[in-house]
Amino acid sequence: MASVIFIILHLFLQLSCCFRVSNSEPTQDKQALLAFISQTPHSNRVQWNASDSVCNWVGVQCDASSSYVYSLRLPAVGLVGRVPSNTIGRLTNLRILSLRSNGLSGEIPSDFSNLTFLRSVYLQKNKFSGGFPSSLTRLTRLTRLDLSSNNFSGSIPFSINNLTHLSGLFLENNTFSGSLPSITANLNGFDVSNNNLNGSIPKTLSKFPESSFAGNINLCGPPLKSCSPFFPAPAPSPGLIPPVIKPGKKSKKLSTGAIVAIVVGSVLFVALLLLLLLCCLRKRRRQPAKPPKPVVAAARSAPAEAGTSSSKDDITGGSAEEARNKLVFFDGGIYSFDLEDLLRASAEVLGKGSVGTSYKAVLEEGTTVVVKRLKDVVVTKKEFEMQMEILGKIKHENVVPLRAFYFSKDEKLLVYDYMPAGSLSALLHGSRGSGRTPLDWDNRMRIALGASRGLACLHVSGKVVHGNIKSSNILLRGPDNDAGVSDFGLNPLFGNGSPSNRVAGYRAPETLETRKVTFKSDVYSFGVLLLELLTGKAPNQASLGEEGIDLPRWVQSVVREEWTAEVFDAELMRFHNIEEEMVQLLQIAMACVSVVPDQRPSMQDVVRMIEDMNRGETDEGLRQSSDDPSKGSEGHTPPQTRTPPRSRTP
Repeated sequence: MASVIFIILHLFLQLSCCFRVSNSEPTQDKQALLAFISQTPHSNRVQWNASDSVCNWVGVQCDASSSYVYSLRLPAVGLVGRVPSNTIGRLTNLRILSLRSNGLSGEIPSDFSNLTFLRSVYLQKNKFSGGFPSSLTRLTRLTRLDLSSNNFSGSIPFSINNLTHLSGLFLENNTFSGSLPSITANLNGFDVSNNNLNGSIPKTLSKFPESSFAGNINLCGPPLKSCSPFFPAPAPSPGLIPPVIKPGKKSKKLSTGAIVAIVVGSVLFVALLLLLLLCCLRKRRRQPAKPPKPVVAAARSAPAEAGTSSSKDDITGGSAEEARNKLVFFDGGIYSFDLEDLLRASAEVLGKGSVGTSYKAVLEEGTTVVVKRLKDVVVTKKEFEMQMEILGKIKHENVVPLRAFYFSKDEKLLVYDYMPAGSLSALLHGSRGSGRTPLDWDNRMRIALGASRGLACLHVSGKVVHGNIKSSNILLRGPDNDAGVSDFGLNPLFGNGSPSNRVAGYRAPETLETRKVTFKSDVYSFGVLLLELLTGKAPNQASLGEEGIDLPRWVQSVVREEWTAEVFDAELMRFHNIEEEMVQLLQIAMACVSVVPDQRPSMQDVVRMIEDMNRGETDEGLRQSSDDPSKGSEGHTPPQTRTPPRSRTP
């Protein structure tokens, strides 16, 4: 009897287990998919019945035990809009995701980084935008990634190498820019055609056909055309030129008599040289030595030009042959290349200024740096190195670090980090036509605050005068527009004879006479920079008529006539509730551009004043604009502290 009961219980347990398996349901995955489909417009093809098992839905496949969603395939089903966060990102066991050929837009949600088991992602032929999705670079099991035919922009990050199992990467028909990283994964499929990429193609990718890189006019290197060198390599010295051997002629063996004659002739020639040398030494000993001139007297009788060297060794550094072709890197650097690597790098001119030309150099392994090629340097090698040592020690998040330098008689080079977001000048003044995205107020404030902090660091910690503050020397790091001050402390390299138009439009009045830059002249230039942010006008483009009135004088004249509202950039008028802050920043700028240097605040005070402006409680003391700029400027009212302009068109 007991055995019968045992058998019945055993069968009952087996049946109940089978019942549970056959009716199991990945409840959490089902809720995530219901949330996704309810928040995303789609065609009638996707009709998911909430009362049915998720494993029976169109486009959904579960694992063998129906315990989780294995794949989600919804190609060309009319999905429109953004992918909601906290939906697909909750399918933590998903292996395959295909949303290709839909109308999905916006950025990839950051919670896609939770899909750590994903192996294949197909998002091609949508309208996704933003930078390369950083969440996808954390999916280390990925073997195939297709983001082609979207609106992605920005650079392709080096972190793509986190995907060590990747075999296929397809990024064609987007607007990616910058250089290609050297991808170490063993790819058998790769395409980046029809983007805005530049620089040399890394060796790891050169195995793919030309069609994989077509449509990027600034890409070079195999399999495309070869890259032009960064600058021509120096010609080899005559002693290093190998002899030219003419083909077709066989060498003949010398006879014994000829060999003996050559040996005897050589011995006689050496003996004759020794005899001449002895005669020259005896003749020099007989001549009385000339008394040396006193150093002070020589200096008074023939004063050297300021900043120049009196000997070739001072200019070339004495043992120039040993130090030649060597870059000097600073401690804590992140690069490991030499001058030969720069010689082979492809280069793009970023800008030409009065102190030299800046290049974007893309090295063969994919590293991108900025190389500034200085001109008209007048200091000695020792003086140059001393100034570089001072500048190389300055480290601050709002200062673009100097990474390395090179000095020779013919070349003076500086190496900086490459800032992919470009300069404030390009962002503020570039392409003001239709379709332009205006630089909003919060970003302008963030840039002003970051630049002021960087400049204050130069003054306080580095004891360095910038000397060349302008919007093209304020570089931006990434989409958050974090500002970095560049090209600082170079004035001592050019002496007092430096071009007076070096900072045209930004220079303080006293520098016109003395040609010397000071901490106070830096404050003046920064004040002009603030006015540039407020008005949207470049200093050398802000004249009225033909009188050449500079930007500070123009602003002063407008404010004096009580037309304050006319000062501000028209692009800022579409943002609401920022008038008080604009007036506060204008007051700070006007204090900085005071004609009397002693009446200007220090950069530490400028930072404090910007930080103390009446702003909301968010990160970095910056608040978001309270109104959507797309609503336009209708209903905008000037602040109470301003007098309305005398005339305004309706």
